[in-house]
Amino acid sequence: MEWLTPWIGVYAAAVAVPLLLLLYFLKLKRQEVVVSSTLLWKRAVQDLQVNAPFQRLRRNLLLLLQLLALAAVLLSLAGPVLAWKGKPGKRYVLLIDRSASMNATDVTPSRLDEAKRQARVFIESMQSGSIVSLRDKSDNAMIVAFDRHAKVMCGFTPDKRQLMAALNAIEPADGESELSEAITVARAFAQAPGVEGNIRSAEQPAQLVLFSDGRIDDLGAIVVAPDEIEFHQIGQSQDNVAITAMDARRSYEQPEQVEVFASLENCGTQPVTRDVQLGINGNVHAVRSVAIPACEEPKAGKPWAPGKAGVNFSLSFAGAGVLEVRQLGSDALSCDDAAWCILAPPKRLSVLLVTAGNPVLESVLEACPIATVDPCTPAGFDAMDEAAFAARRPYDVIVLDNHVPAHLPPCRYLVFGPPPRGIDVNSPRELENQVIVDWRAQHPVLQYVNLTTLFAARSHQLLLPRDAEVLAEFNDSPAVALLRRNARTYLLVGFEVLQSNWPFEPSFVLFCYNAVAFLGAQTGGGEQRKLDVGEPISVEDVPAEAAVTITRPDASKVELKPDPAGTVRFPGTQRVGIYTVNIPNSPARAYAVNLLDSAESRIEPQKEISFSTVTVAAQEGAVQRANVPLWPCLVFGALVLACLEWLAYNRRVRI
Repeated sequence: MEWLTPWIGVYAAAVAVPLLLLLYFLKLKRQEVVVSSTLLWKRAVQDLQVNAPFQRLRRNLLLLLQLLALAAVLLSLAGPVLAWKGKPGKRYVLLIDRSASMNATDVTPSRLDEAKRQARVFIESMQSGSIVSLRDKSDNAMIVAFDRHAKVMCGFTPDKRQLMAALNAIEPADGESELSEAITVARAFAQAPGVEGNIRSAEQPAQLVLFSDGRIDDLGAIVVAPDEIEFHQIGQSQDNVAITAMDARRSYEQPEQVEVFASLENCGTQPVTRDVQLGINGNVHAVRSVAIPACEEPKAGKPWAPGKAGVNFSLSFAGAGVLEVRQLGSDALSCDDAAWCILAPPKRLSVLLVTAGNPVLESVLEACPIATVDPCTPAGFDAMDEAAFAARRPYDVIVLDNHVPAHLPPCRYLVFGPPPRGIDVNSPRELENQVIVDWRAQHPVLQYVNLTTLFAARSHQLLLPRDAEVLAEFNDSPAVALLRRNARTYLLVGFEVLQSNWPFEPSFVLFCYNAVAFLGAQTGGGEQRKLDVGEPISVEDVPAEAAVTITRPDASKVELKPDPAGTVRFPGTQRVGIYTVNIPNSPARAYAVNLLDSAESRIEPQKEISFSTVTVAAQEGAVQRANVPLWPCLVFGALVLACLEWLAYNRRVRI
């Protein structure tokens, strides 16, 4: 037995009990009436004697019942709890899975809500110390919510109200489920302050309590002790139909023709037929019926596999739009029922080549799939009206060949030779006989580009700011770098093409192709607009001090400011759907966030989860209350006593 609020009961008793007794000591005031005889008024005389002040209190059944009822109410105010746990206080880490599969509605209202309900019961069952408790100390708990990343909702505390508030603040997400980061964070918080990792602490390790359906991707990479984690399995059904792949492509010969592909998977044990709908900009374009076979159960060493089917659509659309593929059936998980793709209008880039004469570079650019390549002399470029150029923006990319311009109109620049002025890049001296020692082969600019044999007889030393990206390096200086300044993107090549052997290498053509395509994508036409859940939205070349508004799929809005490099980064893509970015004086940009994850769409709950060292079975049944509050029983007892007092009073009056 323990008392949660003992002083409230004590203070209330100190006020209520004396007042009740005082009512029985006080003399009643009655109206005086003259009568002929008092023989018939013996009971009245006795009543007067009882209510006389300072007279001994007689035995009174009504007073006893009233005192008992009042005592029951006062005890309920003290918060008595019947605790079945008799051990000293422990520490718990509640791990709440909020990944996509936890949004399944096979448990009403959802798996996440059921996990929070069970965690709420667990918190209510924790031991609470008080000044009248015989416990050594209270239980402490912390709450960590996780999907692909972990989020600490509340640090270790015995305050149940704080834990409840943190639990209620957990919001669902549509991402993958990975537990390793959550366990790392939990162990870091559970480590006693000032105790090194190789020294045993006198404090007991925290108990990990996992509320999940068991659909976790990285269990095999996690090491836990046999009794370190307690698993509470959430969920009942495995039936789910999901869209796991979706893409849209324009025809190379006829750019207005669009082909849309989608793949569907059935995780249930029965084959299904679903209608699949294609929409563009909110309008329905076509509906197809697709038969999807049942999943294949594991047997004879053959792993489990979902039933798969594909569907494709063709349409003619020359503009920009948002494509949506949606399966129209109902199932337990809704976040994988649709997928989106941002369709850019057909576009070919326009390039301005500023050179005093470089036929090699001009011929390579003309071989790239761009609309126009307009050569221009350095003097002609410097004589351009910068304001008129900025207003019209006639070119998508400007190539500077060994020229440092007097002004830099807003655009994207491919620079060969010395860097332009005013972009925080210095070139103090020239270098000779440089070879490439390293390069980032995975970057889009250098994809499939082999720089092993590149040799530059003369090059410029580049002293770059910290936020610049070095894509390739010479012996003594960066060779290729990417920099963003003042809503402009600069791809810097620190040597002149004709001062190297690059024109004779196939990699030069590939580099020019990649560079123009990459810089052209910065305009927004070819920008990557299809993201995974949790992948941040990054918008570059945003004017300084511009107020950028991002509209989420639920229509809520967030305002952001660009950093000094002109980049806006929004990491809050935790739900699937369309995110719209609005920049003043620029057209709105839409980004599609999709789940498209076969593992997360398989919602079958797991009876046990296998870590790298141990297998943990799910607890039998849901979490049960361990501490039983007694105040409802006491309140009910007070009501019963009040009813008995009322019956006794009425019986006495009749007599």
